[in-house]
Amino acid sequence: MSHPSASFSATVRVRIQDRPGSFGRLAAAVGETGASLGAIDLVSAERTTKVRDVTVLAADTAQLARVVESMRAVDGTDVLTVSDRTFQLHEGGKIEIVSKTPLKTREDLSMVYTPGVARVSQAIADDPQKAWTLTTKRNMVAVVTDGSAVLGLGDIGPEAALPVMEGKAMLFKDFGGVDAFPLCLATKDVETIVATVKAIAPGFGGINLEDISAPRCFAIEQRLRHELDIPIFHDDQHGTAIVVLAALVNALRVVGKKLEDVRIVTTGCGAAGTAVTKILLSAGAGRIVGCDENGALFQGRPGLSPAKAAYAALTNPAGESGTADEMLAGADVFIGVSVPGAVTRAGIASMARDAIVFTLANPRPEIDPEEIENLAAVIATGRSDYPNQINNVLAFPGVFRGALDVRASAITEEMELAAAHALAGVIPPEQLSADYIVPSVFDRGVAPLVAHAVAEAALAAGVARVTAEGSEDSRPRGETW
Repeated sequence: MSHPSASFSATVRVRIQDRPGSFGRLAAAVGETGASLGAIDLVSAERTTKVRDVTVLAADTAQLARVVESMRAVDGTDVLTVSDRTFQLHEGGKIEIVSKTPLKTREDLSMVYTPGVARVSQAIADDPQKAWTLTTKRNMVAVVTDGSAVLGLGDIGPEAALPVMEGKAMLFKDFGGVDAFPLCLATKDVETIVATVKAIAPGFGGINLEDISAPRCFAIEQRLRHELDIPIFHDDQHGTAIVVLAALVNALRVVGKKLEDVRIVTTGCGAAGTAVTKILLSAGAGRIVGCDENGALFQGRPGLSPAKAAYAALTNPAGESGTADEMLAGADVFIGVSVPGAVTRAGIASMARDAIVFTLANPRPEIDPEEIENLAAVIATGRSDYPNQINNVLAFPGVFRGALDVRASAITEEMELAAAHALAGVIPPEQLSADYIVPSVFDRGVAPLVAHAVAEAALAAGVARVTAEGSEDSRPRGETW
């Protein structure tokens, strides 16, 4: 069930007759559509009319259109303009590059550019490691996509994916203090993508792969992790997995169960589903059955792709077969990273006592929480309008912050597990509840805690170049005295 939100909001400028009850009739017209009123601002007062900017929030574009038509139909009201607030926010893009150093004098110019910059470039040429201290590399991540698997939209191409990548760059900066730049590639060829990322890698301290469809995303990440010495992180896989594990750790604490004892059923065995399953197994889960549209995956099931055959080899040790609903019978946990309708109320009702249900498909979950609120002890979704939002922003800013701080050469499984447990630990045990198993995405304490855990894990795994950001003397040695 959708709710009015800022995602589908508009500022409607109206001229209203200045007489008692005029605005009340307009507000009633908006309410009758099921939409909500937001800010109401007076623009100007005329002799017999007033001009106001009225913000309205709807659940989708169709409802937003109905709201405007209802406002037009109110006697004594003229709709002057309609401004979609989301489109307004995106005009001209959402990010920019700004200088860290003022450029006001000839001296400034001579140091930031020619001739002074030549000395810095030569220092890096003599010792390439100095790029970490003398350029943006130490804090710069490339957000790379081909636009083939954009959340909720699918294969929309690189240009259409750019607003999403800009948004990702904003989240990196705002939550992790990490500079990020979107790179949308006009190719879906694995070899070309790998070659392109390798070619641009010298300017970046890490690579965030985003919205690349399976199974190509697996091959691209595997190749880049093998061929580059900077962190490569496919957020659709590992960011999702980290937050799911953190949420499940806390959900199990709420219901008094242990990860190694529970039976877990998943739907969706693509990029996110595979990564979620792998991190759960690494964390100690022993009984996982993954399902696709044809039911449970098991070794020897006819027609499995290589990726699904590999998934089946890791899971379903008893070789169970049947539909997702049938697999749910007696299960303790359901994790959906698939499509709406993947499971039914009857399937959830057949689960074990104190069932945990993560229904994470976006924008519509596998099953609406309202359908099962009396059947599951803990429910999480991927949406912001329900409790327990599984949102990758809880993971990737801190993961990259920690990796960059120690100049990690890779992101390891140990680092991902450390991130998940740090995220789970943000909520004190006494505050845990069925509606509070993950912190708010706006909790500014999350990224630093995750970053610290990731940095410590990188040091323990032997992939850190320094002990902590700033632990090395950042001055260019040999060039100053």
